[in-house]
Amino acid sequence: MIIVNISLDDNSQRTYGQILVVGHDFYAAPRLSPNDRQLAWLAWNHPNMPWDGTELWVADVQSDGSLQHARCVAGGESESIFQPEWSPSGKLHFISDRTGWWNLYSYHDDHIEALYRVEAEFGTPQWNLGLSTYAFQDSDHIICAYTKKGRWHLGCLATELHTLNSFDLPYTDIEGIQVKGRYVYCFASSPTVPTTIIRIDLITTQSEILHRSFNAPVHEDYLSIPEAMEYPTDDGEHAHAFFYPPQNRDFCPPPDERPPLIVKCHGGPTGSCGQSFNLMIQYWTSRGFAVLDVNYGGSSGYGRSYRERLHGQWGIVDVTDCIHGVQFLIHRGNVDARRVAITGGSAGGYTALCALTFHNIFTGGSSYYGVSDLEALVHDTHKFESHYLDRLIGPYPLQQELYRQRSPIHFANQLSCPIILFQGLEDKVVPPNQAERMVEALKEKGLPVAYVAFEGEQHGFRSAKNIQHVLEAELFFYSRIFTFSPAEPLAPVQIFNEHDTSPSQPAS
Repeated sequence: MIIVNISLDDNSQRTYGQILVVGHDFYAAPRLSPNDRQLAWLAWNHPNMPWDGTELWVADVQSDGSLQHARCVAGGESESIFQPEWSPSGKLHFISDRTGWWNLYSYHDDHIEALYRVEAEFGTPQWNLGLSTYAFQDSDHIICAYTKKGRWHLGCLATELHTLNSFDLPYTDIEGIQVKGRYVYCFASSPTVPTTIIRIDLITTQSEILHRSFNAPVHEDYLSIPEAMEYPTDDGEHAHAFFYPPQNRDFCPPPDERPPLIVKCHGGPTGSCGQSFNLMIQYWTSRGFAVLDVNYGGSSGYGRSYRERLHGQWGIVDVTDCIHGVQFLIHRGNVDARRVAITGGSAGGYTALCALTFHNIFTGGSSYYGVSDLEALVHDTHKFESHYLDRLIGPYPLQQELYRQRSPIHFANQLSCPIILFQGLEDKVVPPNQAERMVEALKEKGLPVAYVAFEGEQHGFRSAKNIQHVLEAELFFYSRIFTFSPAEPLAPVQIFNEHDTSPSQPAS
């Protein structure tokens, strides 16, 4: 990758780009100072991902647009820098996790200053370009979003006083911060409010809704409100999750009935689940299921050391954190130990397949375009993630045997419960043959298995019709393996070896 200077003058010799910076594997967030005299940017190299280690560079801009005196002012192999920005007065700001938490800093006259130290995350993994968690109200005040224990907040940080005052807002997820004049604009949502563009008046602190992603025709009495959970897991560690109990105002279960549980594994795996409005979850809770949405070790939002719990342990820590969450809920009496399923997509699908293959606590599960062969993932993935597994598993091919040991496809004979797999036939990240090999292995073993594939879908389903179909197919599948009658008519799904379905075994 390179950073180039493209002239907007049709007569310029630089119409096709003047190379300014070259040498690193990746660059992001080039930012020109208000007086056009300095350029800041982020850079990093393999095997780092941007949340592992990045560098913040600054250079002087010459009259011809070239750069001089380029120097690294912050970051390194074990420090992640996020969103460099210049204040209106020309002072460089950035987010760094040098203390273990993504906090805000300023850089001026070769001096770095912490603006507000707190065990909260003002940054987020840079899966995409253009992410914005803060913006300047003026040179001395920053409007910033930050997350603590899985909930996002919006505040105003006074850079000279080093104080942070939070806005009183009814939202749990906030992103895309922009400031224009006296107003803050951002995306916001909550368990009962779909993603919404809001505007906040910085003088009156009043907020207003400008536009909703859609007007949900769902009464709040049908919506499950999540409980933020922290529970013990292996080696004295703790994991985090959101627990959604069943909720439907039209139904009341018998007093001695415990609901079936679906454990949900987010993708990434260096991602996270939040508390935003999620109809995919509410679909299940309104039909009598409980849902545990797990932020296993390795998830973002809980500090650097929590993210690094997954280094060398993908397929181990994430799985055991899910299992301990199930055991925690069973011990509290929240769910039925005989009806516990696990699901996930992409990297979350890998966690689900590992849990189903190498453990026997679950009585069913599903995989959405999930990884079953880690070696195939290394060969098929794109440049950005081509060394991602170096930290999550180990260097390849040096650790080739470890990749094999962690790949469910090689141990399908250990599976002991029914599974349904969903796959896009145009998927280039996790090709269909990974799912198809798992299906064939399960069929040969005689386990109940279903496979639903879609023409035209890639890595992640886009068609509303297909999304509806997979939800209904998964519900039909669970109705068969957990032996209940759905309240709505569902199109049947072919389940191979269905006659071999055996009674659910209680989880331990």
